[in-house]
Amino acid sequence: MSGSIEIKPIGIIHSNYKKKEDIPIQPRFSKSIGEIEVFKEFEDGLKDIEGFSHITVLFHFHKSKKELLHGKPFLDKEIHGVFAIRHPDRPNHIGISTLKLIRRKDNILEVSGLDILDGTPLIDIKPYVPLFDKIKNVKIGWLGDKI
Repeated sequence: MSGSIEIKPIGIIHSNYKKKEDIPIQPRFSKSIGEIEVFKEFEDGLKDIEGFSHITVLFHFHKSKKELLHGKPFLDKEIHGVFAIRHPDRPNHIGISTLKLIRRKDNILEVSGLDILDGTPLIDIKPYVPLFDKIKNVKIGWLGDKI
């Protein structure tokens, strides 16, 4: 199946990270606080978001220009398939992070745990719901002996 999908940014992520090499490898290793600016035209979609302690954000790795099917993750020396790692050089350059929501002020969400480059386009926001999102008895593949 071929074709195209058009995805438009709904906002922009503001962080302290100006260079890719300064970004922690995952939100769990970040204590950084930043802001997610949702464009005004989408602000109404934030209704009731402040009732959640965490949000999952999808974003575009806008500085990544490569589309690889194999890559070396940060925690291993071996090459793995891109769909078995969280590297930015992937076919659609889509990233995902679950962040702590500190507060909402109009169309601005203050968050902690940022592991995202400043100026990154925001694709979507979803509330983190442990009943839906937390899975027990999981296998973590090649990461098993790394973490």
